[in-house]
Amino acid sequence: MKLQQLRYALEVYRHNLNVSEAAEALFTSQPGISKQIRLLEEELGIQIFIRSGKRVVSVSQPGKAVLDISERIMRDVQNIKNIGSEFTDHDSGTLTIATSHTQARYALPQIVAEFVKRYPKVRLTIKQGSPSAIAQMVSTGEADMAVITEKIDDHPELSKLPCGEWNYAVIVPQNHPLLDCKNPLSIEDLASFPLITYEFAFNEGSSIARAFAKARLPQPEVALSAADTDVLKTYVKLGLGVGVMAKMAYDTRQDQDLQLVDASHLFEPSPIWIALRSDTYLRGYTYDFIELFAPQLNREAVDRLLYAPIVEDFSI
Repeated sequence: MKLQQLRYALEVYRHNLNVSEAAEALFTSQPGISKQIRLLEEELGIQIFIRSGKRVVSVSQPGKAVLDISERIMRDVQNIKNIGSEFTDHDSGTLTIATSHTQARYALPQIVAEFVKRYPKVRLTIKQGSPSAIAQMVSTGEADMAVITEKIDDHPELSKLPCGEWNYAVIVPQNHPLLDCKNPLSIEDLASFPLITYEFAFNEGSSIARAFAKARLPQPEVALSAADTDVLKTYVKLGLGVGVMAKMAYDTRQDQDLQLVDASHLFEPSPIWIALRSDTYLRGYTYDFIELFAPQLNREAVDRLLYAPIVEDFSI
């Protein structure tokens, strides 16, 4: 059994059982991957993948167990490499961060600029996606950490470090009827217009969904949902609807043709977390990035949150 064989099997699984895509990601040949996985299966005496002709169509039950253990093995191998690198070359390496477009565009630029200045030898990568996608990236090791603003309860293997909160705001074009409201904006006012907001805005448990449910209002008409805040603002400018977005994404210079309406009284603040696996060895520069993003999370605080011993209550 070789680590390479485990890596090949995992990559096929991560690419939705597409051997060609796995080979491309690993810069090797499809026949080479297939041969090594066959050799591994022969050694174990089981089928990891179920095939139909030459196509891989599913994962067998024992195969799933093998892949789960293989994933842990590969994480531990990377942790060992990280430990060695920390002492032989502490200021170089890689750091991959998964986050949403809004955080990447509006919250992270200054932090990234300072980090790159401190660690010019570290190759920093930022991957964007939906909340579920970025949580999955950290879970599988595709990213080292996620800056996330939505619930990730379906990923118990991830630890969440609290970093603060962000608020929603409403944006409308100049001279929009909503600007004529003399009283503070109400949820009923908002519900009378088509909305343009994030794809996850009406997911169960989101601040927006809770606000409409609390007011006993049905989900309003959503003219457009987008993952990209800049796309959201573009369609608000075209008059397709009222925008509901992160307040931090409003730029007084670039968005002069839009009006910002405070909505902090309508929607609860949304928490911001850094999510990572507690079984990952963190490089020194990873601690520094976390502290740059959330100054209260120094190394001691991160270790306390990640590695606090579980106290079991045996009382009856």
